[in-house]
Formats: sequence, C-alpha cells, structure tokens
Amino acid sequence: MAIWSFPTKIVFGVGEVDRSGDEARALGVARALVVTDAGVRRAGLLEPVLAALSAAGVEAAVFDGVSSNPTEAEIEAGAEAYAAHGADGLVAVGGGSPIDAAKLVGVRTRSARSWEELDDAQGGGQYVPRELPPVIALPTTSGTGSEVGRAAVLTVKSTQRKTVVFAPVMLPKVAILDPALTASMPPAITAATGFDALTHCIEAYLALGDHPMADAIAVAGIDRVVGHLPRAVEQGSDLEARGALMKAAMMGAVAFQKGLGACHSLAHPLSSDFGLHHGLANALCLPAVLDFNEHSALERVLHVALLLGADAVPGGAARATAALRSRVGLPGGLGAAGVPASALGTLADKALDDACHRDNPRPCTRADLLELYRASL
Repeated sequence: MAIWSFPTKIVFGVGEVDRSGDEARALGVARALVVTDAGVRRAGLLEPVLAALSAAGVEAAVFDGVSSNPTEAEIEAGAEAYAAHGADGLVAVGGGSPIDAAKLVGVRTRSARSWEELDDAQGGGQYVPRELPPVIALPTTSGTGSEVGRAAVLTVKSTQRKTVVFAPVMLPKVAILDPALTASMPPAITAATGFDALTHCIEAYLALGDHPMADAIAVAGIDRVVGHLPRAVEQGSDLEARGALMKAAMMGAVAFQKGLGACHSLAHPLSSDFGLHHGLANALCLPAVLDFNEHSALERVLHVALLLGADAVPGGAARATAALRSRVGLPGGLGAAGVPASALGTLADKALDDACHRDNPRPCTRADLLELYRASL
C-alpha cells in the first residue's frame, strides 16, 4: 500500500504577496503572528505582507527571533509571542527556518510535550495534535520547500542534534510563491538554496519506496534547477529564473514525501555543529553520496547524470554535480567550508542517528557515513 497526497493550496506569480491578507481571512484568521528573521525584516520583505494583512483587517504582530538553524529556545519564545498577541493563525515569511519555526510554534501552542517526545525518529508524530493553527507560508528563498512540507526541523537543547517533527497536519494551508520576494537573495545564498532544492529532488528520486508521482515531480524539479540556477546566481533580477527555482524548491519538498537519503543525514550535523547553511552542507556531500549510491541504484543515478547534462556513465552524476557546484561559486569540499578532519568521527555518530538515511537506496553503516564525510573533505 502507498498513500500519495498533495493538499496545500499553492498560489504562484509576481505580485501575489498582495493576496496574503485575503488568504488569511479566508482561513478565519483575525490576529496573525508573523514569523520571520531579522534579515528578512531588514531587507524590507515584510512590508508588503504586513500591508496586505492590514488591508484585509488582520491584526499582525511580528516575531523575528528565528536563526538560520532554529533552536528549541527560539520556538518557545515564538509560542510566547503567539500567546501574548492572542493570535489565531501564523504567517511565515522567509526561508526554511522561519517557515519551519512557524509550524513548530503552531505545535507548541497545542502541545506541552517535549521535543524529544515529538521526534519523528522516535515515532513522535503520533503525539502531534490533530488540530493546529493555520499557517500561511511565503518563502523568500528557493531551497527547502518547507511551504509544502509536512515536517519541521529544530536543534534540541538536550542533544544539540537537529530533530525532525513530522505530521501531515503541520502542512501550511496556503503557500504563496512570489518570485519577487527572492530577487534580493545574494548569489551565495541563491546557490546554496538552489542546491538544497536539487538535493531534495535527487534524493527523493533515488529513495526507497514506490511513489510514481513523486518520482516524476523530482525529475522535473532537477531539470528546473539545472536550467535556471546559474542564471539566478549571475543575474538576481531574472524573475523567470527566480520563479523556476521557486517551483523547483516546492516540487522537491512535494517529492520528498517519498523519502530522502544519506546526504541529508550527513548535512544535518554539519548545520547543528558548525552552523553550515543546510543547502551548502548538502552541496558539499552530494557528489560523494551519488557515487556511493551507484552500487544500488545505478539506472536512476545514470538518469540523474543525463538530467545534469553529463554522459550516462559511472561517476558522471557526481562529476556533473561538482561542476555545477563550482559554476555557482560554492566551496569544493568540507575543508574549504571550515570543517576539520578531526570532527568527522563525531559527525558520523550523529549522522547515523539521523533518520533520513533509512530511505537511502544503499544501506548506510557508521563506517559508510564516515567514509562519505572523508570523501567530501
């Protein structure tokens, strides 16, 4: 048996940010907590959202205390802000971190259970309440696809480990994809978030399981990233390229309901331990993981090579991925990103505990994960 679901309402187009208030009102939201980060606020990206909410008669308060890797303390502070405002809904504006944070704030408003209990790796989804405040998501990056995702990630204080909380009820009710909101992203962030979307699509396509819809969406997402990421990095005002990447990010997150893989298990500790941007961490590990997965998923890895513009030969996908990474200006390995070889053992321990590699087409031992880190140096 397989269950395939695509329930979020998705609004796409330049200028569609102006629909924020009407969408909130349609969901019955009268008092919204807008969850974002300080960078989004400084960039002026909140202004059209707040204006749209005000025009629709929605009273808004802003919580901008979200970092690039949301922490337990930040989620608790957001829940306090939600209660102080008397909010009845959430509007998330930003990259994956504010959108994830908004989902988790919604969970905290309805549940006092510890994040350890809610950890998806421990079956915690059963404890996520069945009714949560509605979330409207407006991404300002094109990577995580959290606006159509059923999960959120935070770093838990007790373990200092990135922890996934997962339940279908956490899906945003509406995602508004306005390419203009991503036009101010600098080239390095554009490249890193684009690689996040690419990794989601590739890992979903290679993941264990049977999901033909996710496979088809993943393939189309890879094609969009390859065709548009260099353009968006080189010319940030290219709204056609920006829009294609927003679609690819959304498609990657829809596709990875099928599963992810070893690259994400490697990437999560790099973010929690060294503060690496999640998309960059994926980019640094993806070529090694593609080589590793040829052992068990050769036909699909060769297909990925073709999608990346390479020959369908062993090693072709990894080489093409590394070439794209270089073309968009990202570092060539973990060492160049400041990760020392001495840390790899600890990172491998944490990667083994991460649930994402369970869907990898080739089973991973700790020794495998350690070798993948070494190959990514």
